Amino acid sequence: MLTIRSVGRRFPGGVEALRDVSLRLGAGDFLALLGPSGCGKSTLLRLIAGLDRPDAGSLDWDAGHALAPGDAGFVFQDATLLPWATAEDNVFLPLRLRGMSRPRAMPAVREALAHVGLGGFEKARPRTLSGGMRMRVSIARALVTRPRLLLMDEPFAALDEFTRHKLQADLLALWRELGCTIVFVTHSIYEACFLARRIVLMTPRPGRVAREMASALAHGADTRLDPAYAALVAEVSRSMERALEAG
Repeated sequence: MLTIRSVGRRFPGGVEALRDVSLRLGAGDFLALLGPSGCGKSTLLRLIAGLDRPDAGSLDWDAGHALAPGDAGFVFQDATLLPWATAEDNVFLPLRLRGMSRPRAMPAVREALAHVGLGGFEKARPRTLSGGMRMRVSIARALVTRPRLLLMDEPFAALDEFTRHKLQADLLALWRELGCTIVFVTHSIYEACFLARRIVLMTPRPGRVAREMASALAHGADTRLDPAYAALVAEVSRSMERALEAG
């Protein structure tokens, strides 16, 4: 789907966020970018989204996979909802910005809310929703255009552990159902191992790819109790320690 070749990004003032980053993103992948805060994970996500440009290297979309408007959805760490708008109006926003009428958009809006378990909360405003429910609205808003690529920047970091575990499981179910490609930024080894099929470990700034690891876990209700999950967490932890030392 996308080939990232020797990408570098240096910001005004001299801060070098990324150096010589190369990786490949396949259609249908669930890829986690894992590393400490400040290692350039979010910068790389913004480059993939087209919200920023590299100073070196290139991001090359394979034939037939170049992104058109609406092909990418973005979920931030904060839900970034319009506080005065209902859940359905927040989810309607991307379609409204594309010129779609409200009556035409409402079936897709309600379907997106139902996908994230918020059927019946269409008229609720953000202040009446829990943090986890607000994040669900944010995910529904990203999904309403049926994107081929979903980019997620530490979306569950501010949630309690119980809510985070539930949303992680729900996200995996959505990924299987919708067949989209997901790039997920996290600094949690446990989260990366639970969610991703491929884990890209990044060094401290300037961010570089230290190692790429594959996961063959059969995700289910008891994944976190599976010895294979514990073994993967241990292996990633050791590799991350080496990456931090190298950085």
